[in-house]
Amino acid sequence: MLTASASRLGGGVFEAVVAQAAIIKESGGLPMIFALEDEFSAEDAGRFGSIPVSHSPVSGPRQIGFAPGLLTRLVEAELDCLHLHGIWQYPSRAGYLWSRRTGGAYLISPHGMLDPWITARGKWKKALARTGYERASWRAATALHALTSREAHDIADESGRTDSTIIPNAGPVPAPPASSMRAPEFLYLGRIHPKKNIAALVDGWLAAAEVVNTAGARLTIAGWGDAADVEALRSQLASMPDTVRFVGPAFGAEKDQLFGKARFLVLPSMSEGLPVVVLEAWAKGTPTLMSQACNLPSGYDAEAAIDCGMTAASVESALRSALTMDEREWVRMSDAANGLASGEFSSVSIARRWITFYQDSIAQARGAESAS
Repeated sequence: MLTASASRLGGGVFEAVVAQAAIIKESGGLPMIFALEDEFSAEDAGRFGSIPVSHSPVSGPRQIGFAPGLLTRLVEAELDCLHLHGIWQYPSRAGYLWSRRTGGAYLISPHGMLDPWITARGKWKKALARTGYERASWRAATALHALTSREAHDIADESGRTDSTIIPNAGPVPAPPASSMRAPEFLYLGRIHPKKNIAALVDGWLAAAEVVNTAGARLTIAGWGDAADVEALRSQLASMPDTVRFVGPAFGAEKDQLFGKARFLVLPSMSEGLPVVVLEAWAKGTPTLMSQACNLPSGYDAEAAIDCGMTAASVESALRSALTMDEREWVRMSDAANGLASGEFSSVSIARRWITFYQDSIAQARGAESAS
């Protein structure tokens, strides 16, 4: 498995890679992780347990991620299959070169990085990447993976390939169902980034508080991000009441505790692949207020989620509904969230689909190599 960042800097992609590596190992495969070295590489390598992790030093700008030794490490590993997670950096080029040299199965998961909101940002850099290495990488791939049907459409628009296999992210093992409604704690957890739309969330929270009795209610924002984005958030919150707080990054037991206390997770994102944080929340029996950009319509269908839209006004409306919800209705939503985590998005269900996909891709690559 190849990714730009096998640490917290990779955000949801990192969490997906951690889960994917566990699926492979538990299914009898031998996963190996290859990533660019970053400031949290050594600290977060423990998330993979005994699975080997190789970090390649970056030469030059981090945005490009050129790692001179990466390709050699990939080739020397004698892999049956290379699975690239995320695009727009040098690992795409290394993956392409590995596939040309070895003829092995090469899979690509863009993880929402071909969403129009993403491709509209940094247009000239992405134009150079398309011309320089991405299009060649997409063409060379044995198979392309999409998290949702919407992402499959985005992949087709960019690559011209309409053969993406759709498999959603897997969630963690569900906790026991909640028996009563939790205190009015609302949680945002994830990357601090403009696409997450946190400013609209804060504005919506303040507007809701003016209309609804929010005694004892609190919005906790937990996450990490570029220094400029974190500072912008701190500045926005500087004059806010203490019903809104920013607690910085949360991992491991601290993250589990936040999920377990939250009445709702709130994610009004403008762009997502398939957010692992929502699956983590559902596994804790925590329903969600989320935008349709989260690409989880089954959450609405099962009544485990409320559409909060992407504007301060729509977020306010969703928060007002959540704040005035009675216990019976909330417990029903919590049960629905737990049901999704133990059914459609369970690791067992997703693992079966991945093992078939890997086996078919490896057989296809070997067949093509034999034919040539």
